[in-house]
Amino acid sequence: MPKTWNIKIDNYFQANPNCIIATAHVDSFPTDLPLEPNIREANRKSSTYRQIFDSLTTEPVKFFSRHSGIVLSANKVKPNRNKTELELEILEANEGGSDGIINGGHTVLAFEQAKNYKYDLTEARVKVTIHIGLTEESAKDIALASNTTTPVDSRSKVNARGDYKFIKQYLVQLERAEDRKFRIAYYQNQSGAPRNAQCNVTHLLKLLYCLDRNKYNPDGNKRTKHPAGMSLPSNITDAERERLTALLPLLTHALWIEQRLYEIIQDHISNPRRKGSNDLASIDIRKTTLLPDSKYSFGFGAPTDLALPIIASYRVFLDKDYKWILPFNEFAEDFLQHLWMNYFRKYLVSEKTAGNTVGTKISRNQEIWESLYISAQSYLNQHLVKMVNFSKVESESKVTQGINKRGKGKNDGAITVLK
Repeated sequence: MPKTWNIKIDNYFQANPNCIIATAHVDSFPTDLPLEPNIREANRKSSTYRQIFDSLTTEPVKFFSRHSGIVLSANKVKPNRNKTELELEILEANEGGSDGIINGGHTVLAFEQAKNYKYDLTEARVKVTIHIGLTEESAKDIALASNTTTPVDSRSKVNARGDYKFIKQYLVQLERAEDRKFRIAYYQNQSGAPRNAQCNVTHLLKLLYCLDRNKYNPDGNKRTKHPAGMSLPSNITDAERERLTALLPLLTHALWIEQRLYEIIQDHISNPRRKGSNDLASIDIRKTTLLPDSKYSFGFGAPTDLALPIIASYRVFLDKDYKWILPFNEFAEDFLQHLWMNYFRKYLVSEKTAGNTVGTKISRNQEIWESLYISAQSYLNQHLVKMVNFSKVESESKVTQGINKRGKGKNDGAITVLK
């Protein structure tokens, strides 16, 4: 059911049939309006919020002239008989609406905090622009154009255009199928989402790109042989979405590889050669890391890209249709242990010894991407040779058994002559 909010006003005018501009009272302004059309949530630590709060609380009478105002979207707007209030009908997201605060989240947060601190706001006024009956696309378009006071990160803009919808829908299905919960941040200051960089939607995209054996193929004539230091697109085209959708079924495998690597690292630093020491570069034992699947938290800090070279090496085991050449469950654990013991652990130890501790520089080192990829090729070839040899032995065994059976059959049919 649509919900209604009342805004107390001094006056208003109809700017056009679908837009009303009003002078609203701050002290009674509703602070629980939905933020659905906004492209990010308000951040009380930001300079924008502090400036609005200071302006409001130091000289409330001058707030109207100093502030650009609030922009809202509503399904319907109806003034009361005395024209002292506007009644806003707001459609919720599950009703197909995109109503609420388009621009002004920091302002409304400042209203709420000032009220909590008992500031006198009776003289404070704010300009309110109310768009009526906007589509979701139009609301997002206005939100993108309006939020220019402070920089908006590209992720929030991509999300506002709806480009992450296919990922959100896939994760919802995955949560239901596997009874798990993902906490992913899709836009700036998103409440309820961890601040860990591993829980950023862009991290999930990087995991998928690492397994794109068609785009990143050292055996081809492409310049981008490895996804080291990859830059994500600020606009996901239809072709890009189609490719990422084909890669989505591999996301659970990528998440598993990252989780298992972190578990291996946790075991390693929990049993050091010298108590209290850590011999791995880029690992900070004073911090913690939470992975996108909220069940997994680890007692060390790690750069976001730490697991990417490991995950990228697994693309050797994929065909051009992104299908595993070998059953994933049969080789994944053994191959990960192989990489850790023979390459990655030694690499992190050597970097720590050399004094190189900046995680991003380490994970972008082309040499480690190349060595892990070559190791994966060697591992796969050995595995395939074993399979061929086993198949030959099995085939020869069947032939031998067939000959023996035919020999027995001839003997059973022989006639014994009595002398």
